[in-house]
Amino acid sequence: MSYSDAIRNIYQEQLKDIETAGVFKQERFIHSAQAADIEVEYPTGAPLKKVINMCANNYLGLSSHPEVVKAAHEGLDSRGYGMSSVRFICGTQDIHDQLEKKVTEFLGTEDTILFPSCMDANAGVFEAILNKDDVMISDRLVHASIIDGIRLCSAMHDTFKHSNMAHLEKKLQLHADKRFKVVITDGVFSMDGDTAKLDEMVELCAKYDAMVFVDDSHSSGFIGKTGRGTHEKCGVMGKIDIITTTFGKALGGASGGCVSGRRELVEMCRQKARPYLFSNTIAPVVVSGVLKVLEILSASTERRDKLEKNTEYWRKGLTEGGFILKDGDTPIVPVMLFNAKLSQDISRDLYDEGIYAIGFFFPVVPQGQARIRTQISAGHEIEHLDKALAAFTKVGKKYDILGKTKQEIIEKYGM
Repeated sequence: MSYSDAIRNIYQEQLKDIETAGVFKQERFIHSAQAADIEVEYPTGAPLKKVINMCANNYLGLSSHPEVVKAAHEGLDSRGYGMSSVRFICGTQDIHDQLEKKVTEFLGTEDTILFPSCMDANAGVFEAILNKDDVMISDRLVHASIIDGIRLCSAMHDTFKHSNMAHLEKKLQLHADKRFKVVITDGVFSMDGDTAKLDEMVELCAKYDAMVFVDDSHSSGFIGKTGRGTHEKCGVMGKIDIITTTFGKALGGASGGCVSGRRELVEMCRQKARPYLFSNTIAPVVVSGVLKVLEILSASTERRDKLEKNTEYWRKGLTEGGFILKDGDTPIVPVMLFNAKLSQDISRDLYDEGIYAIGFFFPVVPQGQARIRTQISAGHEIEHLDKALAAFTKVGKKYDILGKTKQEIIEKYGM
């Protein structure tokens, strides 16, 4: 056979090295619905443990909201389990059209097209609208799915230093001869929790005749005064040419994504984007749930307002406790540890204290930037946050990191 013992041994040694380094990733099995409190089996075969979830993308606490679940059931009953087809053959139902129109209205754009995921949206959009005469200029910290989409496109690719508008302007000047220029950024950067400078970016792009692309996956539903996203927060609604986002985070937490923006660009995706043309349609049950989510969010800002207050409370508590945090004002609050093994050890000890929070390290984040990425939800009550703060403090004292500088932590544990 082609998969010889020699090949197997090589992979076994590589996996052993990962485990020896203390950075082996192990999945935890959740035996409950996604919520602030979850029941987890970890390690495999261990008794179920009830823990507070501090690392979900369930920003608005809607993943198991009874109205959303009811709407999903109704969609299942009336439109079936799946479409068994792509959109342009026989995979388009009336509710898919309804959702595209609702998302367009919610985001304040011209048109929207649904994709199986935002990763698929990012994989398909650039190839559909650009060619070798164009250039893509991306922030150096954009999401991995954007990088994958960029690699699939024949247009030239360049980067600018993270959120550095002076450097972006130099790149726009450098590529002035290109047919189309697209500046690419996350709205909120998923690992650090900071927000793109969209107001400055839009101004620069208008000056140099460039389009603006924003992946707002960690923003849609809760960033901005009414939760429309970073374009609302930065005062540039209607000025972003392409927005991609997901329904798998704040907007219900299931799956699916979209490209929303200029009508012609959306239509180009409908005609040419490969993940759209060759992937099954979003399941009716998901579409029905997301429609209900948008109805809930359009009726009240109560959930995003609670999330904002929870975020302020959590960040203040960690700061006063002596932890090193990344600057920001979003529900993504990274606790910086700098050492990969340390992030795993602290994550394990937090679990023992009833707190579910995962360590992130290279290649998910840059080398030497290991962290526990905490994420706040409107589903959290102050009691949840207080218990989590007490656990973080207890574990932080154990590892002697409270009140320490970055250099002091690195000297003790390495990078």
